[in-house]
Amino acid sequence: MTKMSRLFSLKEKEHNAVQSHTLATKQMSYSDNPLRHIAIIMDGNGRWATTRHLPRAAGHTAGVGALRRVVQCASDEHIVDMLSVYAFSTENWRRPRAEVEGLMRLFWETIRADLQRLHRDNVRLCHLGRVYDLPPDVQKAIQESIELTKNNTGMTINMCFNYGGRAELVDAVRQMIADGCNPEAIDEELISSYLYTRDMPDPDLVIRTAGEMRISNFLLWQSAYSEYYVTPKLWPDFGRDDLLASVDSYSQRQRRFGRVKVPTA
Repeated sequence: MTKMSRLFSLKEKEHNAVQSHTLATKQMSYSDNPLRHIAIIMDGNGRWATTRHLPRAAGHTAGVGALRRVVQCASDEHIVDMLSVYAFSTENWRRPRAEVEGLMRLFWETIRADLQRLHRDNVRLCHLGRVYDLPPDVQKAIQESIELTKNNTGMTINMCFNYGGRAELVDAVRQMIADGCNPEAIDEELISSYLYTRDMPDPDLVIRTAGEMRISNFLLWQSAYSEYYVTPKLWPDFGRDDLLASVDSYSQRQRRFGRVKVPTA
């Protein structure tokens, strides 16, 4: 390593150390505003590829790299207990067949490549969505990853693959009817217990990349009072500094949940 390379490496380590200290300080300062669950709408893979005159598949592959960076940062910095990532929606089946098949293959290959490392890092993997509509090899990969990591106690990653918020509510209603639920007994707590996210905390923060200002059918019920952070950066370019910036923005907000914050004396 050259002297200049060592200098840049040292500067980067100093920068990361400062950011980590700043993050820890803010987390302590805003202990009344805990951050347990981050959900991410990973948007912009196709545009990233198009601007580089590459096939859309190259953008999706680059997006996997961004996800790995974010997971590593969230785990290393102990930022959050749960991370939900929107990888494939129930509406994405409408895309060209070749792109859908490529996404299925990429998802399968990513699980296979990363599973053992995530398991060693004590990460627990869960799946949110309609698994029965997926190809058999993808279903098998999902089930194996869930089974292998089910007892891990570190960060939980929810893989939202073939997920849709409306589909989730439809599935919940169907199951409540099948179970013979008394209409008079139906309340928010009961509905929540029939969702894919049962026994999970609602997302505190929803991050959306690529500058789009819409929810895209993602965690409709659960994100009723989530804080939103939208960045123009395309998902493949999203990294450690961007994740820390979103957490910093969240730490400065006041969450009222419909209440009025009473000033303290």
